Amino acid sequence: MISGKPVICVSSDSNNIEKNGAEPRQLHSPAAYSRAIAAAGGVPIVAPEQCYQEMAELCDALLLTGGDDVCPELYGEEILNDTVRPDPKRTAYEVPLTRAFLEKGKPILCICRGFQLLNCLLGGDLYQDLVSQCGYVHMNVDIRHFVTAEEGSILYKLFGERFKVNSTHHQAVRKLGEGLHVTARSVEGIIEAYEHDTLPIWGTQFHPERLTGIAWDERTGDFAPYFKAFIDMVTKHSAQ
Repeated sequence: MISGKPVICVSSDSNNIEKNGAEPRQLHSPAAYSRAIAAAGGVPIVAPEQCYQEMAELCDALLLTGGDDVCPELYGEEILNDTVRPDPKRTAYEVPLTRAFLEKGKPILCICRGFQLLNCLLGGDLYQDLVSQCGYVHMNVDIRHFVTAEEGSILYKLFGERFKVNSTHHQAVRKLGEGLHVTARSVEGIIEAYEHDTLPIWGTQFHPERLTGIAWDERTGDFAPYFKAFIDMVTKHSAQ
């Protein structure tokens, strides 16, 4: 905590795709994640790809962000086709980073790639390519589609049973990881959100950070309350 505010470790993205895995490697972070955390009352710190144990000690919670695909070796598969473009160095760092936060029992908020990574670390797996494996197109920045939330979930409490979200993913959770339960699905049945049964973990396949603040375009609800609820939960958890 800093000045009564929880410190949130925000996982970084990279220039992996632009450089096709070659050096020099650069880390970056879409500003929407940190804006949403700061607006909700947290203090965002963008993680490097070093010192995962120290980051887990320093920070009160972890935000696993979107980006390149999770390496399929993590769930015992080979790359399916050329749409699957993993970032091995990012995966190699985020796996021990996430496990360090899990070991400390600290809260984790998962978005898109982060949603998939955490699921795999808990024994789940993924559809590597929704189009070829399921026939669904969910990778379009202009898409806004309905999801149905489960009663009792944080999404249901904040936004009701049925509401619209964005959709910029070509992969999705297939088998759910141990301890997770589904809290929202798309019309097709794709898992769009989960919570953990006992741990302070929430996740969405969609991108709530793009549905609030200066990025909000009024085609969906404003997701600022979702980040505020997470920060409130982290604050209470840190005080225990």
